[in-house]
Amino acid sequence: MDIASFQALTTPSGQALLGEASGLDVSEDGLLTTASKLRERHDPGLVSAALTQVRLRRRARAKFDVDADRMYFTQAGLEQATRASVAHYRARRFAEKLPGARVLELGCGIGGDLIARARMGLAGEGVELDPLTAEVARANIAAQGLEDLVSVRVGDATKEDLHGFGAVFADPGRRTARGRVFDPRAYEPPLDVVLNLACRAPAACVKVAPGIPHEAVPDGAEAEWVSVGGDVKEAALWLGELAGDVGRRATLLTSDHDPRVCTLTPHGLGDPDVRSWGRYLYEPDGAVIRAHLVAEVAELVGGALADPHIAYVTSDRLCCTPFASVYEVEDVMPFSVKRLRAELRRRGVGVLTVKKRGSAVDVDRLRRELGFAGRRAPRDAPELTVVVTRVGRTPVALLTRPVPN
Repeated sequence: MDIASFQALTTPSGQALLGEASGLDVSEDGLLTTASKLRERHDPGLVSAALTQVRLRRRARAKFDVDADRMYFTQAGLEQATRASVAHYRARRFAEKLPGARVLELGCGIGGDLIARARMGLAGEGVELDPLTAEVARANIAAQGLEDLVSVRVGDATKEDLHGFGAVFADPGRRTARGRVFDPRAYEPPLDVVLNLACRAPAACVKVAPGIPHEAVPDGAEAEWVSVGGDVKEAALWLGELAGDVGRRATLLTSDHDPRVCTLTPHGLGDPDVRSWGRYLYEPDGAVIRAHLVAEVAELVGGALADPHIAYVTSDRLCCTPFASVYEVEDVMPFSVKRLRAELRRRGVGVLTVKKRGSAVDVDRLRRELGFAGRRAPRDAPELTVVVTRVGRTPVALLTRPVPN
């Protein structure tokens, strides 16, 4: 999709076509037939642009909920866009710490973060290198009726003048044609370039990948890992007046639709104790693990690690916490497919969940070997969660049942 096709989509005739296409079959099986029928009455380029938007909007609902149906996207822009719940959470921090500040966003993408801050009353500008993506961001701002607060222009983030802005938000590109980029030096622009620019502002936030090495976090910054519904979504580096009084934190959003937020920060603890398996297994949230706060979870539940290098906490005490999933351990056995299969049959297990950490086991293959691939369990069949891990060099399997939190 080029700029001309996208601009045509925002005209009355383009909007009418977009509305028509939104009610048609755009699945992989039905897309060709739908496109052929529409091209009989509409310009082929406009049809292609409309169908692309309808498909992207449906994918975008996972990130933007109902807002997705009136937003516009590029494929790369959607992949890198902040989900609405995280953008809202982050925008609230800007609004609380820097009320009334104008924010310059470097690499604004499709405008999700701009919109979230504008809804908090924060004015600002977005700079985007790609002209089509900038046009999409402008359309999204207009669709939300926020043109009086925020705007977007095409420009090179590395050449921006920060004068007149109270804060900077930067979202360097972390994807290429070959997929995700994990090395901060391969970001676009590279992370060190972005940080050098952001540090010139009184306050800044830089969005980074969750796998950022801790040694890449600059001194004085606060690194925050965020998960939603148990899945790690992203990390951010807070600088200057936006940084807190801790160096790292794990923040958990209960879900995209639940406003509850839980945050865990360091308590100055050393490495957790190590002991044999207890009655309960605690699996820390991914954001907790990324933030190196497993010791804090162990302290919360009165537990320890079974292996010093694997982030499974064990305890004899049941202590429900938002920072970890809890499983009651029914048995611990040396890992053996043959023994495990026999034990599952003896128990009459009908529904099996397999989890692993510190193990090279292929979960899908193991399910097949245990006889659970594609298997339909009878109603009310016993359920079990098998956790495959190791203690030292010894592989083990834990037979567990989840404890509702």
